[in-house]
Formats: sequence, C-alpha cells, structure tokens
Amino acid sequence: MTSNIATTLPVYLTDEIRRIEALAGADADPPLMQRAGLAAAELARELIADSRRPILVFAGPGNNGGDAFVVASHLMQWWHRVSVVFAGDVERLSADARAAFDAWRKASGEVLAAPPANANAGLLVDGLFGIGLQRDLDGMYAQWVDYINEQSAPVLALDVPSGLHSDSGSVLGRAVRANHTMTFIALKPGLVTAEGPDVCGEVHVHDLGLDVERLLAPQSYTLGGSILAHCLPPRPANSHKGTFGSVGIVGGAPGMYGAALLAGRAALKLGAGRVYVGMLDVSGQRVDPMQPELMMREADEVLGMRGLACLVLGPGLSRSDRAKECVVRALQLPIPLVIDADALNIIAEDSNLEDGCRSRSAPTLLTPHPAEAARLRHVSTTEIQQDRVGAARALAEQYAALVAVKGAGTVIAAPDARFYINTSGNPGLASAGMGDVLSGILGALLAQGAGGEMALCAGVHLHGAAADELYRKHGGPIGMTGSEVTDAARELLNRAIYVENTRTV
Repeated sequence: MTSNIATTLPVYLTDEIRRIEALAGADADPPLMQRAGLAAAELARELIADSRRPILVFAGPGNNGGDAFVVASHLMQWWHRVSVVFAGDVERLSADARAAFDAWRKASGEVLAAPPANANAGLLVDGLFGIGLQRDLDGMYAQWVDYINEQSAPVLALDVPSGLHSDSGSVLGRAVRANHTMTFIALKPGLVTAEGPDVCGEVHVHDLGLDVERLLAPQSYTLGGSILAHCLPPRPANSHKGTFGSVGIVGGAPGMYGAALLAGRAALKLGAGRVYVGMLDVSGQRVDPMQPELMMREADEVLGMRGLACLVLGPGLSRSDRAKECVVRALQLPIPLVIDADALNIIAEDSNLEDGCRSRSAPTLLTPHPAEAARLRHVSTTEIQQDRVGAARALAEQYAALVAVKGAGTVIAAPDARFYINTSGNPGLASAGMGDVLSGILGALLAQGAGGEMALCAGVHLHGAAADELYRKHGGPIGMTGSEVTDAARELLNRAIYVENTRTV
C-alpha cells in the first residue's frame, strides 16, 4: 500500500495474520507460540497486584490454549501459584499446543476440568479462543466466559478476548470483558472498532520479534494524532480569504435549519475562506445571528455558483422532491462533494443516483452512520455492525467513493480496498448535530487544499480528538454538543499545525 496519510499502527485481518504466521513459523526459533506465551507472561507478572493470590488461566482447544499453557508455565517458574482450566481433547491439539500442554503437565502443573467455585484469584488469563472463532459461544465455554466476567480480579486476554470476532469487532454471543489484551504479531481491526473497545481494555501489541511489515505489507492502519500536523500546510503571510477556498453547504429544510448552520459554522471555524449556506427555505433564516459571517443563500443559488472549492450536501436536507433535485444537481458538479444525512438516504432509494455517484470524476466522500450505510447497501443495520470493515469496503467499491462508516472506531475505506480505523472519539459524540459538524470540518479541509483521502482521514480523527479534549475538560462525555466540538477542533488543528509541528512556520 502506498499512502501519504500519517498513520499509527498497521492492522491485519485474520487471513493476513495466518499468512504471516505461515511465512515466519517454519524458521522461527523459538517458535511463535513460545514467544507469545513469554510476552504475555511478562505482562501478567506486571498486572498481579498481590503475588500471594493464585492465578487462574483458561486454556481453549486451539492454539490460543497453547499460548495459555506457555503463559502458565512461565508464571509457575516465577513462583506464582497457577492453575489451568482446560477441558479440550488433548489428542486434537496442534503439535505446538500439545507440546505446551505436555510441558505444563511434566512440570506438575495443575489442570482443572472446570473453574473453582471460589478462586480468590489475583489475576485471570483468558486463553480460550483467539482469532479463529467464527461462531457464537455456547455451552461450557459460554459458561466459562460468564464465570470470568463475574470475578473481581483483573483479566488479561490473549490475542483477543474470547468471543470477540477479530475482524469485525462484533461479539459472538458473549465475550470476555478484559482489563488488558495482549495481541500478537499485529493489531486486529476487531480490537479497535464496534464492540472491541468495550471488551478489550488496554491493548498491548507485541510483534513477537517479527518484521511484520516486511513479511506482508499492510493494507490498513489506525489513524493517530500525527495526521493533524500534515493535513494542511502553515498559512503563508501573503494570503487572503480566496486562498482558503469557498465551501457550499446545501440542506436546511424547514424545521432543520440548525443542521445546515452547524455544518456552516464548522466549515468557517476550521478555516474555509468563505462559507455559503444554501437553505431549501431561506425565508426563515436570512442571517445566522450566532455566526453572521456565514452567507445565507437559497439552495439553488449555491448549486449554481462558480468558484466553489467543494460542496457539503445533506445537513437538514429532508427527503422531499426538491431535496432529490438538489442531489441530482450536486452529483453533476465537477468539485469535491461531501454527502451526508438525508442526501445518503435519497441516493440509497434510486439506482440512477448510485450510478451518478459512481461516474463522478471529482472526489466523493460519503459519511454514513450504520443505519444510513445499511440503506446504501440494502441490508440491515445489524449486518453493517457485524462487519463494519467489510461494509465500508463494499460501500467504497459500490459507489466509487471514499467512505467513513461512523461509530466506535470509525472505518474509512477507499475504492481500492484500503482502509483505516480511527482511534479517537468517545460516547459524547452520540448527540444530535455531531454528523453535521463533521461534514463541515471535511468541507473546510477540502476547501483549503487537502485531498479527499487526507480530508476524510484527518477530519474524522480531528472530530473525535476534539471530543476527547472535551471529555478530559468536563470529566466525562455527558452533555457534549456539536458546537463545543467545533471550537475544540479549531484549537486542536491550530495547535497541531503551529505549535506541535516541527516544520518551519
């Protein structure tokens, strides 16, 4: 993959991890399982608050269970009291997992067929299921997961918490709620999107001594804060408002003026030189008293303007016939287009508009929440949430667009199947108007010269990072508003470009 996006960590899907294991496994000395077990045992030793209390290790029937036996062996060698809960078929273990089991038994390690009624453990280690799990947990293993979750001791999960789908972040029936997750070789997408962040706790990545990116070039990354310093250059002294582009906003049907105003204010405060807000009905909103710098226009006038750097389509648009006419006209414009809210719903209802989206030559940015993504894909919202990465990639291909499927761990995908997962944001963003603010931020970045992919990645991360700043400031996410996020985002972007950036300003 080639990209100029500032990223943090590579992310690999399950089949890619398997390929890396195959490429490295034959020559690995010591074997990968031994490396993984030692790395996790060292972390476990750091997590034990009271070394006098026993450690309870849960081992599953596959290689994750083999890792668990290695962890147990090291901890016992370090004089901890350790018991392993295991009920698998020893004869069906892989060669490496069987060797780990035999080593544990040879050292007189205790194997329990079921967890004790009163463990009084100082730490629990979850090694039941790793990245290979594809079906809901049930029966005995579901009961063991419930047992782990009922204990007061901290929990360390090996590779991924048991019950979490490592590619999608969906919970397969139920999942271990870990305090820490030690993931091996590389980060998996399920750890950072959908339900992953709620069950993983703090994620630790250990590459097991492999040069992972040399073995297999990554196709996806997480987005980190460094992207903000690179999304726009410092402003030259010899500049004027025309230097930073004009953004058009089209939306604001009767009763929904606020959505268009939120987008317009965000575009203005994040640096666009001019912002024209095109309302479907401007009669009730000739001026924004809170932001009089915004230029209020009729939607048709904005759609006919020359010289716009980009257009944001959808905030408060509604699904009327006139709104659909606006969508038809907007898709024909030869400028970057951000499509959100009801504009997405209108496109989802008309295959001709889907074709119009696909045939555009200028960048197209789609920013659906899961329900809108479901309408665009003609599936259920549940299906989107069960595979957010797959949904984002499918949408990007279907609409020949850059797509951000919003939510916990927003997934951004390009038409060539590359994807990114955002790591900023918190539940404070679950509030009305937040999507309108994001669309305005994207418009501002596009107007100032950021490319489509950079604008979407940086804008999504900035939006979440601003919410994180407010979380810290107010001590939690409750009551966060879109207007606050806009102001926090402006401060963060200025700081990243002019204070924290080491480039000459």
